[in-house]
Amino acid sequence: MATHRSTLALLLALTCTTAGAGELLGPGVVSTGMQETSVALSPDGATLYFMRSDLGEKDDTILVSHKQGGRWATPEVAPFSGQWHDSEPALSPDGKRLYFVSNRPPHAGEPPLMAEMNGHRFPGTHLWYVERGGDGRWNAPVHVEGSLNDGAMIYNPSIAANGDVYFSAHRADSGKFYQVYVARRTAQGLAPPERVDLGDIARNRMDPAIDPQERFILFAGDEGDSLGRADIYIAFRQPDGRWSKPEHLDGDVNSDDLDNAPSLGPGFGELYVASNRQSEVTFPKTRDDAGALQRRLSGPGNGSRDLWRHDISDVLRRHGLARDSTSTSPHRPSP
Repeated sequence: MATHRSTLALLLALTCTTAGAGELLGPGVVSTGMQETSVALSPDGATLYFMRSDLGEKDDTILVSHKQGGRWATPEVAPFSGQWHDSEPALSPDGKRLYFVSNRPPHAGEPPLMAEMNGHRFPGTHLWYVERGGDGRWNAPVHVEGSLNDGAMIYNPSIAANGDVYFSAHRADSGKFYQVYVARRTAQGLAPPERVDLGDIARNRMDPAIDPQERFILFAGDEGDSLGRADIYIAFRQPDGRWSKPEHLDGDVNSDDLDNAPSLGPGFGELYVASNRQSEVTFPKTRDDAGALQRRLSGPGNGSRDLWRHDISDVLRRHGLARDSTSTSPHRPSP
């Protein structure tokens, strides 16, 4: 009986994916009444890149903020952004390369990139990167050549420690929705992308966030149990190299609104998510004057997407992962 109870407890622990309470990132400075998504933190946690836009996301720009005295300073436009529809920054684990997507012309003399889906035309996106120079500054943006940028709907890069590039896209084998892909780093550069097998392609899957050691992957979508328009899910690498069935992250990570664009910080279990969850208003409320009403409606929690920090370290530990452990699987990771 005791063995049975122990086994049951273990199974419950492994199926439980509850994360810790969330914390709004930089209220009024980073998270504002505008649209913010896609956290990319430097390895020392002192520099933050993210995307800010209007509510319709017609004008996306990558910003950078530095931590000063334990607080995030007023963001500035990143030196490589500010002219084109740039979004979704992602740093390599060593902090030496920053990937992003953009509608800027892929090559000199070409027009800005456009995409079309269901008869609707909109700014397209290809994958670009900037490399840190010897002086610590970012070099000029470089277009990623090859089949990774086939089409014009490439989104949300995430980089493994070995240089593998995960991203979401709508491609020939995606079905009706977006799917997650990986382009493996080889001696000759990035290999042609392969779709990451996370289940039935009848489900929409976007915004991958890969563990640097590729032990687990997070993404945004709806596996049939989403609380809102999209939720955050996690899948774990199995001994045979395949991915486990995606699990819904519970706790405060997901809401009944839109939760997407997950990314990992440098700390173990440090997760960042974009969410348009709103501050709760109860009635009767304290009577507003015009100034108070303006401040509340134009600040974070007004229905625009804000940036949230969560702790999923307990989830990872329950699946046998630790900060410094490395994969010992003899199999090459399956896409």
